[in-house]
Amino acid sequence: MKNIKLPAGINRAVNKVAFKMKKHAPEILVIAGVGGTIVTTVMACKATTKIDEVLAENKEQIAKTKNYVEETGFSDKYTEKDYQKDLTVMYTQRGLKLFKLYAPAIAVGTISITAILAGHNVLKKRNVALAAAYEVVNKNFKDYRGRVIDRFGNELDRELRYNIRKEEVEKTVIDEKTGKERTVKEITEIADIDPSSEYAKFFDESCPGWTKDPEYNLMFLRNQQQYANDLLESRGYLFLNEVYEMLGIQRTRQGQVIGWIYDKNVIDKVNFGIYNIANPANRRFVNGYERSILLDFNVDGDILNAI
Repeated sequence: MKNIKLPAGINRAVNKVAFKMKKHAPEILVIAGVGGTIVTTVMACKATTKIDEVLAENKEQIAKTKNYVEETGFSDKYTEKDYQKDLTVMYTQRGLKLFKLYAPAIAVGTISITAILAGHNVLKKRNVALAAAYEVVNKNFKDYRGRVIDRFGNELDRELRYNIRKEEVEKTVIDEKTGKERTVKEITEIADIDPSSEYAKFFDESCPGWTKDPEYNLMFLRNQQQYANDLLESRGYLFLNEVYEMLGIQRTRQGQVIGWIYDKNVIDKVNFGIYNIANPANRRFVNGYERSILLDFNVDGDILNAI
């Protein structure tokens, strides 16, 4: 028999549908499993309503056998051994009838649980693969930054990371000799917030520990940063979500696996990025001119598999 070759357009459409089904396999399996569980419950309830009908004949046989023994007793023709054997057969038949009655519900329930577990297994494998891929990218980036620092120094690494550039700006000052205002030009550093830092969060009025007092906010953040370092040192690891909770920031999915691993060679490893002088907004916050600040946490990366 020759293989039927589908037209290219139909073949691509079929493959596209198959790819989408594979992509959404976990959701499909879980939904099917939940639906199957509901069907199982309904089938089991319906089967329960038929128990009396299915077992009526069996109950009658058992009752007749017991009544016969009570009325006539045992004899050479019908011994106690025969009686026990008959009861065993009848109870076995009852068990088989019950199994047949509930077998469809049991089968659907088993398939449903298998579907849910299969969906979970697919997600677990994908998460492991994603974590491994992230770890490779994170390691390559850290190795790259390490080579930049070794060759060109920390200053150039800081300039490249935050896109620091020097610009000439005009500033109005009071001349000490004449007491008059005059305009002077000075060189200042301008920096961009790193857009790739997806863990950066604002510490502002939405956080319980925030107040209208800039000095108090700075003191609070420094204390929380020190507490985070103490916790890391005492326990050996620290998740980003734990730091978020310290600051009253909402937990995130990444924060469940991202964090820090203790390194005895690094003092105060956890850094909130408060004193990131490359960012003018941070300087204003530290100097008491701003009440809120964008915190950029220097996490190690995915630590779940490293603990």
